[in-house]
Amino acid sequence: MMTKGILAILGSGETAPGMTKVHRELLRRHGGDLRAITIDTAYGFQENVPQMTEKLLGYFATSLHADFTPLHFPSFEGASEIERAVFKRDVRGANYVFAGPGSPSYAVAQWLPLELNLDLGTILQTGGTLCFSSAAAATLGAWSPPIYEIYKVGTAPYWNQGLDLLSPFGLHCVVIPHFDNNEGSNYDTSCCYLGLRRLELMERQLPDDIATLAVDEHTALLLDFEADTLRVMGRSQGYWRHHASVRVLENDSTTPLDDLRTSDAVRAVPSPDESSQHVSTPGDLAQRALLGGPEAIEALAQLVRLSGQGKEGFIDPAPLIQGVLAARDQARVAGQYGLADQLRDALLNAGIEVKDGPEGSTWAIKAAR
Repeated sequence: MMTKGILAILGSGETAPGMTKVHRELLRRHGGDLRAITIDTAYGFQENVPQMTEKLLGYFATSLHADFTPLHFPSFEGASEIERAVFKRDVRGANYVFAGPGSPSYAVAQWLPLELNLDLGTILQTGGTLCFSSAAAATLGAWSPPIYEIYKVGTAPYWNQGLDLLSPFGLHCVVIPHFDNNEGSNYDTSCCYLGLRRLELMERQLPDDIATLAVDEHTALLLDFEADTLRVMGRSQGYWRHHASVRVLENDSTTPLDDLRTSDAVRAVPSPDESSQHVSTPGDLAQRALLGGPEAIEALAQLVRLSGQGKEGFIDPAPLIQGVLAARDQARVAGQYGLADQLRDALLNAGIEVKDGPEGSTWAIKAAR
């Protein structure tokens, strides 16, 4: 029987000394089979993306002696179909995913059209670990708070759609990190800078069965879906807020998730897509790519990923792409211009730039933006 995984929700301080014990315990679960990644989307709009990623990788390497692979996905619109498919496949291939600071509204705007929630859900279903901190943590619930828009821009309080990763396990809630923040000194910046007054206004906008799962700074809530428990680690505590009731989740306590569920029945979690777990040979992938249709992009994505690994299974995608270009040239000679355009569009949609010149067509894999 398949083991379910752990969702770690960190209120803040993901690279602070106090969180090292949390990371170490989570990483220990995977032993020598650690396939760990960091995702930069939540801060992908910032000018210092490389520096922030370098800081995270340095922390994991120095403090935890763990090698993480950085996944760069700053923008849904700025990525080609093949870049999106490669990113999703790399996420599904991991068993430990970290995402952290940035903007929750920016993150969900990139992740929801990508349907990344399905890939992350598969990791939880198959025994993996998701460790989301700060802004990324605020994306996990059924609804997500647009912190910057409310706190900095002054927009009236509202909710964005969230990843909704907890409701399949019977926890219908929103997630609020930085709950005990007090940077405002003489004004209220608690509740992730919203302040308690605005959070209460926002909570009244939620459906009756949606609670608020909040966590203080430098504190971690470990939701173990196999043991069906929530454990609190770190400096402070967590909170389960539903209507007028507030349950304090004390530091170093363990709570059965049944105590927090707002509905009797836990929604059935779908089994992972077997096709996403199947390892295809380069020959199989080439056949699928040449057949066209929706699966062609996924096949090309896998071929490009293999071509960049430089290890067993390495392939050169050039013959496949040259074959498509040759078929396009033949279609043009035969006057089948509609077919020729379709073949060119297929390559463009797969992230392959095509240039026509006097000496024929040339191509290049588009660089990620």
